Amino acid sequence: MSTDSSKIQPIRFFHRGKIVDVTGVHPTRSVLDWLREDARCTGTKEGCNEGDCGACTVVIGELATDPQAPGTVDGLSLQTVNACIQFLPTLHGKALFTVEDLKAQAQCLPKTQTGSNGKHPVHTLHPVQQAMVDCHGSQCGFCTPGFVMSLWASYEHHQAEGTQPTRQQLADELSGNLCRCTGYRPIVDAGQRMFDLPAVRLETQPVVAALTALKNEGFDYAAPLGARIDHFHAPKTLAQLAALREQKPRAQLLAGSTDVGLWVNKQFRDLGDIIYVGDVAELKTIEDRPDNGGELYIGAGASLESAFAALVDRVPSLAEVWLRFASPPIRHAGTMGGNVANGSPIGDSPPVLMSLDAQIELRRGEVVRRMPLPDFYLDYMKNQLQPGEFVLGLAVPHAAMTRQVRAYKISKRFDCDISALCAGFAIELEAGSDTVKAVRLAFGGMAATVKRAANAEAALVGKPWTQASVATAKLALAQDFKPLSDMRASADYRLLVAQNLIQRLWLETRAEDALPIEETSVWSVMPHAVNAAAQGV
Repeated sequence: MSTDSSKIQPIRFFHRGKIVDVTGVHPTRSVLDWLREDARCTGTKEGCNEGDCGACTVVIGELATDPQAPGTVDGLSLQTVNACIQFLPTLHGKALFTVEDLKAQAQCLPKTQTGSNGKHPVHTLHPVQQAMVDCHGSQCGFCTPGFVMSLWASYEHHQAEGTQPTRQQLADELSGNLCRCTGYRPIVDAGQRMFDLPAVRLETQPVVAALTALKNEGFDYAAPLGARIDHFHAPKTLAQLAALREQKPRAQLLAGSTDVGLWVNKQFRDLGDIIYVGDVAELKTIEDRPDNGGELYIGAGASLESAFAALVDRVPSLAEVWLRFASPPIRHAGTMGGNVANGSPIGDSPPVLMSLDAQIELRRGEVVRRMPLPDFYLDYMKNQLQPGEFVLGLAVPHAAMTRQVRAYKISKRFDCDISALCAGFAIELEAGSDTVKAVRLAFGGMAATVKRAANAEAALVGKPWTQASVATAKLALAQDFKPLSDMRASADYRLLVAQNLIQRLWLETRAEDALPIEETSVWSVMPHAVNAAAQGV
């Protein structure tokens, strides 16, 4: 089979000061491989090749739809992502920034120093890079370009806002970058030091002009794979997506590529045709709606970062699980709809959403249907999606967010780790009493799917919210779940911890002498202790 090359649309994006056109690469070629092997930009490194280590961190720029949104810099939205799991066609219409771009930006600085022979000027570095040198933030240097790009994104964001990050904010922003030899203290030092050096800012006007010229270009890319042609479809509207999905029910849906990218890199899967939903603006909607007594609606294409930000704005107690969900580069690329649709039993979004009585909205052609999120999952990696159907969005009723809500993530590391188990809880007491009116206990990591603890909930509803009731619910939990042992935790550990989390919920929400989170979580005090030690306190 052959294809008419005159009809193949190139992948067009802004890189190194100009729009580049790419053809002939397979739709699943990663941004990282293209950078290193085709563009010969070898500053970006490959470490884990699965989005965990951050050595491949780059920054993606898009035209900002909201000038006030976090991450917006003079008309551009700048977000860190992992180049190793991003497919190259997803860059169409966007800008790609790598560590090589910082060298070009630094050329505006005066060259006042010379080398030891008095003739050759010392290389001028960007303030981010110079701060890393000044603070001895690099040893082997393999992870350094990724750290530099995360710091550069922070630098641009804070310069645009006229602020400077705290050490804890820097630690959070760098949580997706792993270093195995330097240690994080000097790198965080560099994150503060970079604001003391002569400022160098990204010149956004040429980038905005270039992306504006590409804005309305449709995109349907194809490339041969042996005797076969694989297509990468990128619809622009929800109607186009619905029609295309109905026409090609077996095509692979792609959103943030934080899961699908691993299928290619680690499992060597052949995806065939791909339908990319990242260009459908309607799928990124996050808004309050009056439907069904009021609800927060989260479009399936909204990023994890944006979706959790909206939830935390309404339910502040969810801040820690947001912070600990993967890393910033993963949250910038991945979507909440994709996390839910993937159906992993250790996904962190579904327990939180189930505790909030969320409903999932599905669409096939023009037909839209809703169901409670727990009903969506049938068995391990099996769900209610019909051929040609896709996840449209998630709806969280306002009433559920007025309850006392907690989310607990149990993992070996605080940052950027997979959960051994994750729990989403919500409880409501009868007005003027300690009787449990409603309770939701949802767990991930305890069964083949994320699910609610029906027996434990039944043991609490209508009962006083007391230590005795908690003890009964903990016993009932053993009837709800028979967890498995794996490399992250044993079955006995999972059950014991799940029972203890119900105890923790009671300690934090009991009618008398409820404990603040600082007294129930070791993590809540560790960052302060680490910062104090780093500052010599």
